[in-house]
Amino acid sequence: QVHLVESGGGLVQAGGSLRLSCAVSGRTFTSNAMGWFRQAPGKEREFVAAISWRGGSTYYADSVKGRFTISRDNAKNTVYLQMNTLKPEDTAVYYCAAGPLVVSTDRSYGLWGQGTQVTVSS
Repeated sequence: QVHLVESGGGLVQAGGSLRLSCAVSGRTFTSNAMGWFRQAPGKEREFVAAISWRGGSTYYADSVKGRFTISRDNAKNTVYLQMNTLKPEDTAVYYCAAGPLVVSTDRSYGLWGQGTQVTVSS
């Protein structure tokens, strides 16, 4: 059975940085794409960024483009989300997910982590 485990969340002041990690564990993992999504209280889950395991192609939401960077370490089966110049509106629970395609549609991702809280104070 494959599991996704996020870590790295926390409390940071506006303008600060955090790096989230998503570790993939399990015997067989065939998904090509990894995505990060977030959900703020009272709001729908929204796409943040995605990356391909094989080619490393990336895709970002406009709201984080230029501030966030998604990357992967194939040897460690880990995907990262480096978040810089954080804003209070970035406050949310962040989830990583695995799926076949590098897309922004959450329905395309079949495996999800438990989430990690990111809180940005003003």
